[in-house]
Amino acid sequence: METVLGILLVIAALVMIIAILMQQSRQQGLGSIGGGAETFFGKAKARGMDARLALITKISATAFIILSLIMVIVG
Repeated sequence: METVLGILLVIAALVMIIAILMQQSRQQGLGSIGGGAETFFGKAKARGMDARLALITKISATAFIILSLIMVIVG
């Protein structure tokens, strides 16, 4: 039981890390100075992808917390 929970905990952690790293930064940085700003359609697509990644992050973080608590109770 502990092994299965441990594996699920690692998977949830990896999914959360990947989802966070794939999200677009909120800062424009120096890219906006050189004309690197996205077009209207590019922004809309990025918002949709960011919304999915934010949802995946929330789900994986919730799973991580619940699995951590279960591991403490079982262990």
